[in-house]
Amino acid sequence: MIDQNNGLLLGLDERELVDSPLLGCRIHRQGLDPLLFLAERAASAGFILKVASSYRSFERQLLIWNNKARGLRPVLNDAGEAIDINVLSERDKVFAILRWSALPGASRHHWGTDVDVYGSAHMDPEYQLQLTVAETQGDGPFAEFHCWLNDELAQGSSNFFRPYAQDRGGVAPEPWHLSYAPLATIFSRQLTQDLLRGQLEQTDLELKQVVLDNLDEIFQQFIRID
Repeated sequence: MIDQNNGLLLGLDERELVDSPLLGCRIHRQGLDPLLFLAERAASAGFILKVASSYRSFERQLLIWNNKARGLRPVLNDAGEAIDINVLSERDKVFAILRWSALPGASRHHWGTDVDVYGSAHMDPEYQLQLTVAETQGDGPFAEFHCWLNDELAQGSSNFFRPYAQDRGGVAPEPWHLSYAPLATIFSRQLTQDLLRGQLEQTDLELKQVVLDNLDEIFQQFIRID
C-alpha cells in the first residue's frame, strides 16, 4: 500500500492538485498563485504565458516511455532529431529515451510543481509548438519571451527555477521547464531510489530489467540533480 506522500512523489495521488481554467493546467495547490503571478508579470511585459504541460500522472508517463521503447513514438538525439532505436543495444535505448523523457515515477511533472511554458504573444496561429531549444534562441518564436524570463527568474520573486538549464550529461537542456522551488526541492529529496525501484518492479515497463540493472547510474545522472 503506497501512502499519500509517496503517491504524490510517484504521480499516483492527485489530491493536492487544482485546476487553473485561466492557464489550462493542473498544478499543486501551493504553486497555483505563484504561477498566476508569473503569468501576470509576463502580461505586463507584453507576453502571454502559456502552459504546454503541467501535471503528468504515472500512467501517462508510463505510456510515453513504453511507446518510445516500442518505436511508436520518436526518440530524439541531442539535436532534437529522431533516431532509429532499433540499431541500439537495450542499455543504449534506455539512456537515449532518458535524454528527453523521464522514467515513470521519476518525472518532476508528477509532483504538480513543474510546468513547461512558452510565450504566445508573437506566435503565428498556424505554428506547431515543438518545445526545442532552437525555439528559445536567436530568431526562434519564443526567444524574446525567454530573454524576459531569464531576467524574471534571476530576480527570484516567483520562486520558479529551471532544473534543466544546464547540460550535465543527463536530461537535455529544457529552458521551457520551470519548477516551483519551495515544494519541488522538498519532493526531490524525498524521492529515493528504493521508493522508485519498488514502484518500477511492479510496473509493466518496457526494458524494465535493463532499467533496474542500471538504476544507480540512472538515478544519479538523470534524477538527482540537486
